[in-house]
Amino acid sequence: MPASLCLIIATFLWGSSFIALKYAIAIYDPALVIFLRMLTTLLISLCLWRYVIRFEYLKGDWKYLLGMSLAEPCLYFLFEGHAMEYTSASQAGVIVSCLPIIVAFLAFFMLKEHISRAIVVGFTLCIGGSILLTLLSPSSSQAPNPLLGNFLELMAMVCAAFYTVCIKHLANRYSPLTLIALQGVSGSLFFAPFLLFIDLPSENQHDLTALMSILYLGSCVTLGGYGMYNYAISKVSVLTAAAYSNLIPIFTLILSAIILNEVLTLGQWISIFVVFIGVMISQRHQELVVDIPNSTSGENISADTNHLKSVPEASESKG
Repeated sequence: MPASLCLIIATFLWGSSFIALKYAIAIYDPALVIFLRMLTTLLISLCLWRYVIRFEYLKGDWKYLLGMSLAEPCLYFLFEGHAMEYTSASQAGVIVSCLPIIVAFLAFFMLKEHISRAIVVGFTLCIGGSILLTLLSPSSSQAPNPLLGNFLELMAMVCAAFYTVCIKHLANRYSPLTLIALQGVSGSLFFAPFLLFIDLPSENQHDLTALMSILYLGSCVTLGGYGMYNYAISKVSVLTAAAYSNLIPIFTLILSAIILNEVLTLGQWISIFVVFIGVMISQRHQELVVDIPNSTSGENISADTNHLKSVPEASESKG
């Protein structure tokens, strides 16, 4: 399957996850929702065990595997699960637009990659637009505390960006199902202790729509969405894959209007427009000329950023 099609399917599934999560946490505690979601993913992965065991471990991979697992699902779902208690699905979807720029900044700090002026300007506009969206969003039944909810969603995006950088180092040696199964194990173990501190629902408190939403999150979104994404990121650069996340808020806004009947105010639409302008500016990578003295002839060599990989492949040296 083409990587672009995989990324479009993944972003649609992730965009729909905000709707399903909103339904689920309306009935159950977020910790219980995330635990059941990861348990569902783990059980399905066990049924596909012969595909899960396809990987080639290299020395030092444990750092990326551990970082990936802690960032997403553990901390990511912890932040996002509670974010949906306080903000609307449409606002949370807009915050996702900041993901590509956060990935670029993490690549700069972790991998010493170049950041263009366009990325800096776009990052500023995206963060500013997100703050403006938060300040102009009134409290409602869908968003009782948008300030807290949007901040938690932004922290979830930081975790998602770190996950993306880690995945790029692993995707060529580990099958998508291997990484998803590891997420299922780590997520189930991480959220299981939380069940000791929450009130579990009784038999008459269950809701079929909420349970189906959890099943959808654990199977279609986590298994399908992450499977598509992990496969695609092994074929394209990390910033190219992250750029497709700009489709998530579009899918979320459309689905929120259709399913949840959410209505945005004029000020919120202006804020969303600012965020998208920032995203568009950040994609305008300028040509970077690097002068490298030739040891024999003294000539300079020009390199274009379009030929530079945002994240080194697993087999490349990062010295």
